[in-house]
Amino acid sequence: MSGPATACADTVVMFRRAVRHTLRSRDTLLISLLLPVLIMLLFVYVFGGAIQVEGPYIDYVIPGIILLCTGFGASITATAVATDLRTGAVDRFRTLPIYRQALLAGHVGEGVARNMIAVALVLLVGVLLGFHPRASLLAWLGALAIIALFVHAITWIAVALGLLAQNPEAAGGFTYAIMFIPYISSAFVPTASMPTWLRGFADHQPATPVIDTLRDLFTGADAGSGASAVLWSVGLAAVGYVCAAVLFARRAR
Repeated sequence: MSGPATACADTVVMFRRAVRHTLRSRDTLLISLLLPVLIMLLFVYVFGGAIQVEGPYIDYVIPGIILLCTGFGASITATAVATDLRTGAVDRFRTLPIYRQALLAGHVGEGVARNMIAVALVLLVGVLLGFHPRASLLAWLGALAIIALFVHAITWIAVALGLLAQNPEAAGGFTYAIMFIPYISSAFVPTASMPTWLRGFADHQPATPVIDTLRDLFTGADAGSGASAVLWSVGLAAVGYVCAAVLFARRAR
């Protein structure tokens, strides 16, 4: 079966399936929502006093915590995809007359929705703790668009890692690299404080331009890294989608 209407309908069905699976695993859902908040509390109240930045540290760290949400969410998505492969769900769905990529698109949609909820929770708790964004309505819309675009890209990467892994445990392990990247960026400390060899990597990897763009938008400054953030997000999404499509065809075969 083909056609845009059929593809959308099948994707919605798979999205609802993925959401139901997530809601049934309440411990996993709570961890994905609460862990970024706990890490934010750790950095603000334990490490924040020892880190010198311009302005309140909570205003500085919120964009980095948002990207950490993406890493935690990616682990859940990758594990869910690997579980579908291991339990034979993929083989069963392939016997049905449905859009071939609906299963993967459903996982991506659920991952994006879950991550955006986690981001909203981080922003809400951040405001209660003293986060004072000075963004205009247009800047807020731009920040949300950047977040959604980056989350979409990382979720496709997570789907590809789930298809690459031989089991759900390995899939979760593969995503540690995604969670580790924000730590070597401008998320928690200025890159100028890093050694020269490390600063070169921190300044030229995907997380830093996204974080800098969000920080500029939240503070009302000009988003000088906006173009780089969009290009990185689009490029990662394209790589993730192509790799997922190729791996899905091989694993399903």
